[in-house]
Amino acid sequence: MIALLSFVLAIFAAPFKSKSRLEAENAALRHQLIVLRRKMQDRVRLTNNDRWFFIQLYRWFQSILNVLTIIRPETLVRWHRAGFRCYWRWTSRPPGGRPLIEADLRALIRKMNVENPLWGAPRIHGELLKLGFDVAQSSVAKYLVKQHRPPSQGWCTFLRNHAPDIAAMDLFVVPTISCGLLYAFVIVRLGRLDLV
Repeated sequence: MIALLSFVLAIFAAPFKSKSRLEAENAALRHQLIVLRRKMQDRVRLTNNDRWFFIQLYRWFQSILNVLTIIRPETLVRWHRAGFRCYWRWTSRPPGGRPLIEADLRALIRKMNVENPLWGAPRIHGELLKLGFDVAQSSVAKYLVKQHRPPSQGWCTFLRNHAPDIAAMDLFVVPTISCGLLYAFVIVRLGRLDLV
């Protein structure tokens, strides 16, 4: 009785559904019939193409979950999520490129850098080649110890330290009433603000 009532309600609601949604539901129902006709022995066998078809329909129209009968809606959602997991696993796979060097060689690079702070990557690379290690100079530079140097003085400190020795100067022209030009050259010492 409940199935008949839901069928009658579905018939009355059909004119209010969008055309594309109805076409998607019809496509899902037709494909289910194709799968049922292809049934081997007593169990329904779904191929990967069938799964792909249902997943694509579900991606475009999620209302087809209401018309699925040969598979459970949870199964279709599980397939969809598994497809996303495979896609993101494939997308975020590590890129190819130079393999990592061994831990003991990295430790040797750091030790050489700490014991000889004036050596840069080219010198350490040359020493490693003499020792028989075949490693690129860019790899050596990558594993060098970052040296923390004291920061250089700021602008305010520079002005405070050198203010007595700094002078500002300007050259300008002053026109006179008699159409003559006076050239003025002014120097101001910033330490005492004296005019020179």
